[in-house]
Amino acid sequence: MPTYGVDYLTRLLANVDDFAEAFESWMRTQVESDHLSSRGLFPTVWRRDDADAGEVRVRELRVAEAAGAAARAVAVTGAYIGVVGVGPLDPIANWALMAAPKALLTPADIRLTAATIRGRLRTMIAEAEATVNSDVPAFAPSQLHRTVWSAAADHWTSHQYRVAVREAAEALTQEWKAKLGRHDVDDTVFWQQTLSPGEPEALRPKVAWPGEVSDKTVKGMREGLMHLAIGLNLTVRNVTTHTREELSEQEGMERLAAYSYFARLLDECTVRVVPTMTATAH
Repeated sequence: MPTYGVDYLTRLLANVDDFAEAFESWMRTQVESDHLSSRGLFPTVWRRDDADAGEVRVRELRVAEAAGAAARAVAVTGAYIGVVGVGPLDPIANWALMAAPKALLTPADIRLTAATIRGRLRTMIAEAEATVNSDVPAFAPSQLHRTVWSAAADHWTSHQYRVAVREAAEALTQEWKAKLGRHDVDDTVFWQQTLSPGEPEALRPKVAWPGEVSDKTVKGMREGLMHLAIGLNLTVRNVTTHTREELSEQEGMERLAAYSYFARLLDECTVRVVPTMTATAH
């Protein structure tokens, strides 16, 4: 699993600073709103009447250029914003959505993200500097599966490892429940029904490792996925939810890595549903 060097993280921090400066320069040409004022239907920024259109365009292009250089920082730090109906969103890469109808982001979202990224990058730089002379391979949790890390990042960087693991486990389960429309069962039952062998039923899709079931490896992967899901839910998710005992950083790493591996396996699976019957007109 790759990690990041001090030089790379420092350059990334500088890119985020450049983006924030360009963004504020552009905002001085805009009227700033929020979701409450826009009622969720209108943009959250628009050009000021007294702003020169040419100057606005120059500053806008500067923000776009800076965003291109800084957007990687969101993936590295896990500073995504969860948007209902959309999922994790990169606020820096998608800053221009503020000017669109039904804007998904506000200027406050962009500023908060930039500040969060700065804090996380400074922590990562300090940690990277501390391991420069170490022979022990560094661990880069930001390279975990995006769903897992984006849910865990806020708590991980504040050293709340138990909560980070719990949130990651919950996020992955809820993501797949939403994909399959299965909010009618508890988590363990959901994974058991979803990954168990057999055919899908109406309103009960199946998720299966691709391939012919006659292949021993495919059969083993399908059975293993179900047992892995149930095992993780019982030994990790439930424990971190129902107890208050804190985890060490090492214990948190191991549990997040297990969920990341599980998440990547799920991404390679196929979703099987009962075909919808279409009535034929006579």
